[in-house]
Amino acid sequence: MTEALQVKNPATGELVEEVRINTEEEILEALKKGNAAFKKWSKMNAHERSRLLKKWADRIQKEKEEIAKIMTLESGKPINESLGEVDYATSYIDWYAEEAKRIYGRTIPANSESKRIVVTRQPVGLVAAITPWNFPAAMMTRKAAPALAAGCTFIVKPAEETPLTTIKLIELAHEVGIPEDAIQCVIGYGSEVGKIFTESEYVRKITFTGSTPVGKHLIKNSADTVKHVSMELGGHAPLIIAEDADIDFVVTQTIASKFRNAGQTCICANRVLVHENIADEFSSKLTKEVLKLKVGNGLEKRTQVGPVINVKGFDKVMSQIHDAKEKGAEVLCGNQFDADREAGYFFIHPTVLKNVSENMKIMQEETFGPVVPITTFKDIKEAVQIANGTPYGLAAYFFTNDYRTGTFLHENLDFGIVGWNDGAPSTAQAPFGGMKESGLGREGGIEGIEPYLETKYLSVGGI
Repeated sequence: MTEALQVKNPATGELVEEVRINTEEEILEALKKGNAAFKKWSKMNAHERSRLLKKWADRIQKEKEEIAKIMTLESGKPINESLGEVDYATSYIDWYAEEAKRIYGRTIPANSESKRIVVTRQPVGLVAAITPWNFPAAMMTRKAAPALAAGCTFIVKPAEETPLTTIKLIELAHEVGIPEDAIQCVIGYGSEVGKIFTESEYVRKITFTGSTPVGKHLIKNSADTVKHVSMELGGHAPLIIAEDADIDFVVTQTIASKFRNAGQTCICANRVLVHENIADEFSSKLTKEVLKLKVGNGLEKRTQVGPVINVKGFDKVMSQIHDAKEKGAEVLCGNQFDADREAGYFFIHPTVLKNVSENMKIMQEETFGPVVPITTFKDIKEAVQIANGTPYGLAAYFFTNDYRTGTFLHENLDFGIVGWNDGAPSTAQAPFGGMKESGLGREGGIEGIEPYLETKYLSVGGI
């Protein structure tokens, strides 16, 4: 009997759909087809690739409501967030449809009259992607769009929890004329499919979004065949609030950053560092607004905070709250849950913790849940030291209206993405990626197509 994944609604535990798992032989055959398709797709002129990507984006927008519903059913995120993610996912396809026509080479003056030097760019080959459950549409298109635009073929393994969104998007790609072997989806478990991808002689690039430990494993396993790798890995984003910040504005931005997708994003504000002179006022105003957030099933339009994805995520968040309380943190609101292990749903009410210290797990580990830990600092250098004091360097936020403070923070925070008075910096036209153990490479912007291209140098003599 063929094994299947059971895709369940994390808000109810109910079965949404069963999806057949591909066998190893089927995955190997898909890789072989993707490699063969590369020869034709890479030779297609850039304007035609661009045209097909634009048709894909248009088709996704026409089916936006259905895609968003699928996403909410399998991920639990509020329907309004799912609708927003469809737009976000489409923006990457739109952006790289244009970048397909802007892959430039150059000529270089030679040191001999009889020589000419030409530099060209060409696609790396078949790209294998592994995407996470928290953004099942955007994380796939952020990889597929630049790959296809560059002339690469593409195969993706979506997260076990959320394969349905990816399956739907790839079906639409095929319907608008992108060849079936140029963009493919395989279903399976990460450790098994990852091993097949990294060992395959056909795969020339691995792109992954997920945890740092898994990313390190993929990097090591890709070394034997010297594959290109792009890694968007774990984060532990600080949010620094200077003494001069507009507190009311900061409260709205903190909520927007922290509670999107119930705190289950790589760039959520995970550690709130507030100047000691305004800590009480900020904590009070934040708590007041957090208490207004509606927790519930993502299909209900009034819902603002949905469930935690599964029992593993639930246990991690609850253990961090318990550890913080044991070590002296004060619970200002939340620390309540509505969970049923047998039924399979896990809600954690938005929680605010005060008097948090660096020896608590929540200050050292990525949370991936709706919890705001608040700690204080005396001066801005201390804030930077706390912020940089982890192995992660994906995203950071700071709030100040003083250009000197802002410039200092921008130059001294070791993070790839920085929001200055901005809790939502992600956009298709800007490079997204981390420093330190938060990743390799960038996605988005003009930088996002670079990892899918090889550089070739031609020296012509005897002229």
